[in-house]
Amino acid sequence: MLAFYLRGLIVAILAGVIAGLVTRLAGKAVDVLWVALAVLVVFLVVLARGLIRRIATTYTITNRRLTIRSGLLSRELHECRLERVQNVSSRQRLLERLLGVGTVDFDTAAGAAYDFSFRGVDDPGGIVRTVDAALQDLGLTHPRV
Repeated sequence: MLAFYLRGLIVAILAGVIAGLVTRLAGKAVDVLWVALAVLVVFLVVLARGLIRRIATTYTITNRRLTIRSGLLSRELHECRLERVQNVSSRQRLLERLLGVGTVDFDTAAGAAYDFSFRGVDDPGGIVRTVDAALQDLGLTHPRV
């Protein structure tokens, strides 16, 4: 989501530049009000779209499955049985660490058919431990030495 917002900010700035060029060509000076309005409107659209995208995505961990459910008007559902999970890893870039979020990647027996990741989640290390505990409950992990 962070990359989405950064791209949105760049698009909003580009909209401001275009608004500045148009007002400059139409008059003798750049109309700052139109530039600010263009940047604000585009960035508000990006924020609204990101919020809807965030609200419309649900990650679920049960004792049998991992589920990613997304969409508002149309729905998309991806499930993976826990016994198909082979490796679980988490990552946090610097800004994600500061925000307390990260990504949890699941390597599954299904291969690369679907990128099974929980993105932008709170406490990614806790999610890794939760999935590991669920796998141990199913007897699907090797005992630690």
